Amino acid sequence: MEIFESYESIVRSYCRQYTDVFYKAKNEFIYSEEGKEYIDFLAGAGALNYGHNNEYIKKYLLDYIEKDGITHGLDMYTNAKRNFINEFVENILKPKNLDYKIQFCGPTGTNAVEAALKLARKVKKRSNIFAFMGGFHGMSLGSLATTSNLSSREGAGMSLSNVTFMPFPNGSLNIDTLDYIEKILEDDHSGIEKPAAIILETIQAEGGINVASNDWLQGLASICKKHDILLICDDIQVGCGRTGDFFSFERANIVPDIVILSKSISGYGLPMSLLLMNPKLDIWKPGEHNGTFRGNQLAFVASVASLRLRENLDLDNSVRSKASYIKDFLETQICTIDSRIEIRGMGMIWGIDLNKLEDSSIYTKIIKECFNRGLIIEKAGRNSSVIKLLPPLTITEENLRAGLGILEEVLLEILPYKPLLQENSFV
Repeated sequence: MEIFESYESIVRSYCRQYTDVFYKAKNEFIYSEEGKEYIDFLAGAGALNYGHNNEYIKKYLLDYIEKDGITHGLDMYTNAKRNFINEFVENILKPKNLDYKIQFCGPTGTNAVEAALKLARKVKKRSNIFAFMGGFHGMSLGSLATTSNLSSREGAGMSLSNVTFMPFPNGSLNIDTLDYIEKILEDDHSGIEKPAAIILETIQAEGGINVASNDWLQGLASICKKHDILLICDDIQVGCGRTGDFFSFERANIVPDIVILSKSISGYGLPMSLLLMNPKLDIWKPGEHNGTFRGNQLAFVASVASLRLRENLDLDNSVRSKASYIKDFLETQICTIDSRIEIRGMGMIWGIDLNKLEDSSIYTKIIKECFNRGLIIEKAGRNSSVIKLLPPLTITEENLRAGLGILEEVLLEILPYKPLLQENSFV
């Protein structure tokens, strides 16, 4: 550990919770140098929906590398890019009747968020953006301005402007959020400028697994249409099959003007981000928004493989089946530990909210003890009080049960409360 302590910046974070040195990973397992095996319920913060070093995807990559395929091509035409576009259009967009242009951004999600905000302002000629309390969209200045976490925002070292935060549904304010937004937009004395766009996650991941209902999403889409506001869906963490559909918004039968994808779009943990936009919005000048690493060629290759793997595995139905098991386990085995526990989630992203236990020291103890017993899991949400379940979508049912079993053991041991015979909250 000494070399990390001596030379790596103290900005590092995950290694403070998961303190082993890792050297190998396969499917839903990560291995330390000492040979300890961990079940991974973090999955690269959502970048590893297909697990670590998936064999099917790896073969595509190795074949491409062996043939000296282009590894860096800026935004030039390449066969890897052509193959990706064709696969994505034919197997994702067309079957879902979605008409989007594709823009390849810099390597990470925040690059695509920046592009989305920049394009929305360019199209609508307005500077303000509506974002939501509890939302997380990235750490570069533009995307950070739409991120509500105060500790993250403090790192900017400057004022983060041109964003107005709205309450997200099911939050602590207990108000009709759509009515609130509507009233602000219609009130000529609200003091709030009409936004170019509203950006949201349909399920706030880092915000604590806060799930927007289908009706609410439909209502928000209607407001955007009525007031000539672009709707931007940030599907970076909850897209690419995480919720049981490829896009998290499909369940609500809405079509956002702009969709942001990153994390698992490459299928192999390789850096990649993109925008999907209504063709009418594609008003960029050539080179007006670019980046040296836009269009990761190896990510294109891996993504083609992952899209084909989805079909081979019937992944959406598999996720729904595992989601049903997770939900049942959390209701019957976790919520019964204490009636103050709340659970929220969909597909294969779930949260165990312990905020009502009013002991903030418990959250870190749970993460640490899970790690000691061979489970990597993280916390999220306000006061970091939500234990977040984010296993690879391809995890076997046996290992899913094993990971949940470790979590149950830890909660039973650490939570100093007896089961209470009250109805538990489930969202």
